[in-house]
Amino acid sequence: MTESVIKIAGLYKIFGPNPKKVLPMIAEGLSKDEILVKTGHTVGLKDINLEIKKGEIFVIMGLSGSGKSTLIRHFNRLIDPTEGQIVVDDTDIMEFGVEQLQEFRRHKMSMVFQRFGLFPHKKVIDNVAYGLEVQHIDKAKRLQKASDWIETVGLKGYEEQYPSQLSGGQQQRVGLARALCTDAEILLMDEAFSALDPLIRSEMQDQLIELQETLHKTIIFITHDLDEALRLGDRIAILKDGELVQQGTPDEILLEPADAYVEAFVKDVNRARALTVETVMQRPAMRITSATIEGALAQMKKSSHDYGYHVTKDGFQGIITEKELESAVSLDTSGEIQSDIYEDVPTISPESAIEDVLTDTISSDYSLPVVDSEGNLKGSLQKESVAEIFSDKPNLDDEKEEDKEKETNS
Repeated sequence: MTESVIKIAGLYKIFGPNPKKVLPMIAEGLSKDEILVKTGHTVGLKDINLEIKKGEIFVIMGLSGSGKSTLIRHFNRLIDPTEGQIVVDDTDIMEFGVEQLQEFRRHKMSMVFQRFGLFPHKKVIDNVAYGLEVQHIDKAKRLQKASDWIETVGLKGYEEQYPSQLSGGQQQRVGLARALCTDAEILLMDEAFSALDPLIRSEMQDQLIELQETLHKTIIFITHDLDEALRLGDRIAILKDGELVQQGTPDEILLEPADAYVEAFVKDVNRARALTVETVMQRPAMRITSATIEGALAQMKKSSHDYGYHVTKDGFQGIITEKELESAVSLDTSGEIQSDIYEDVPTISPESAIEDVLTDTISSDYSLPVVDSEGNLKGSLQKESVAEIFSDKPNLDDEKEEDKEKETNS
């Protein structure tokens, strides 16, 4: 089981001159708006509990005012909570003094800002090397390391340019290189791509995914864009008015929204594009493991299925029908199974988007075999499972009303 790097427990943040007096009101059930009217205090975060695993991209999303940027600033204590625990690598960072906190920010966590946060008077290479300069790394070493990261993010040749000479996408690449240059284990990205044009934004998402495949950083990514969250996140937490309303994998968020608020978020998402084959595939109904015609037919006869997936020590071989096996036996062509007996059915990857295999799924007479890069049969994709993705599920508010009505009538 992957270890948790960050643990947040019972986290509250109330903005105002006397936040402690507001906590009992929250416990009594008063809403954010009611507390604002009564006290002039703003509830920024309410009882946040979550764990972030080592090496994952954890996305925190919500609309403006939901508390997502407030939350991410608690991870490195740019904001201190009114109440609650923040544990990083089994250390309660609320116990840090000023010097410990400075060291923690310099070495443990780096941050990429929405508006780039670059020094306009410093060249690209000096901006990227800045974190190492603060760490008092030798100039030659820090410039060499900065140069390497500049190349990694695709800006080789721009070392001597100033931020004003770069496009928005290039400036954000500089910001990303600067954050990575310190070798911090945890990367905080607050709406890092939201100021970019859609095409550049997509390119930056691609680059982050590509970098993560080799770096395996722990990344906390803030966004208000669900498509971005689904594309980047290993897991997603959704905030509303300072409360955590749901957290889970992208598939769980899409297919099992916790309430009407989340349901409204996901209703317009192209599920066929967002979900992968692995999400909805089933176990193969019938595996044929015999190497001979007679053995395969005997296996088939013992089941209720009229076709099966032939698997040997070398992996998946093809789909065989009972009809073809019986034909082979009647023609006295028994013996080892040959490739010409297999049905002409394409294999699909578990990582493929449903959208990419939709035509093959619909046009096939069989559930498509899902085969990984090593040739192993991982499952089968059924038409019925794909159809469920597009079916409209009952509105959660409607379900609650029905339940109330049943209770009233009972």
